[in-house]
Amino acid sequence: MAKPSQPLLEVLCPCCEATLRIDIATGAVITHEAKAKAGPVEDLHSAVARLKKEESERDARFAKAVAAEKANKDVLNRKFDELFKKAKEDPQQGPPKRPFEFD
Repeated sequence: MAKPSQPLLEVLCPCCEATLRIDIATGAVITHEAKAKAGPVEDLHSAVARLKKEESERDARFAKAVAAEKANKDVLNRKFDELFKKAKEDPQQGPPKRPFEFD
């Protein structure tokens, strides 16, 4: 004979947003309902406009990344110059010790 039915625990999956119904006693997934996917595009003009908008956003992000990379080169050069200048001012300090030199 089957045991009396206990209430099932409903959980929303954080990854795929599916609804899972889990048996509390056994911990087994009893049912799985996937999230409904969006259907095909109904308005072609709005879809094209959305794609053009996404393209312009990608171009803007790429341009920003290129500018950041160019600025990064200048920052690294400036840091190197400052450290080189500091090393020339204090030659007694010498290079930092490497981990195997501490033995």
